[in-house]
Amino acid sequence: MADNYLERHQEEYELKKRNFLRKKKHLPKVKHCPPKPEDDAL
Repeated sequence: MADNYLERHQEEYELKKRNFLRKKKHLPKVKHCPPKPEDDAL
């Protein structure tokens, strides 16, 4: 295309992707632990 539409959108996409991944790396990691079963024997 003459107006570089695809190139411009590719650059915007790369910038958004880079920012998303940067934010994702700084998020605290959540540990998924199974719920403790209640002891019905007591």
